[in-house]
Amino acid sequence: MIDHLTFGVTNFARSTAFYDRALAPLGITRLFDVPTEHTGGVPVTGYGDDRPWLWLAEQDATRGKLHIALSAENRAAVDAFHASALQAGGTDNGPPGPRPHYHPDYYGAFVLDPDGHNIEAVCRSPA
Repeated sequence: MIDHLTFGVTNFARSTAFYDRALAPLGITRLFDVPTEHTGGVPVTGYGDDRPWLWLAEQDATRGKLHIALSAENRAAVDAFHASALQAGGTDNGPPGPRPHYHPDYYGAFVLDPDGHNIEAVCRSPA
C-alpha cells in the first residue's frame, strides 16, 4: 500500500493554484506547507483528507508519464472535479463518463495538470 507520493512541478504557484481548485470536489485540500528552512529553500506542500499524502515540490520536475487516479465518493464528484480542474486551467484528457472496459461500474474523468500530468477522478460505485 502506498503511504504518500511526491512529484516535482515546474511552477509551484501555478500548480498549487490548479490543485487547490481541482482537488476540492474530491475532499482533498492543501494541508501543510513545509517550511523552506526544512527543504533547502524548495517550496513543498502536501494535500490530503485527514493527513497529507500527495506532495508537490518545485524541484526536479517530474518528466515523462505520470498518471494519478484519485477516488471520488460518487459520480457527481467526478463531474465536479473535471469542471473545477478545467476552470483552474487544466486540459481535458477524457470527459466524465463510464469506462466499462476498465470495470463494469467505472466512471472517470481525466485532466492534464499544468505540467501535462494525467490526473483522474474515478468512482467505482454503480450508477
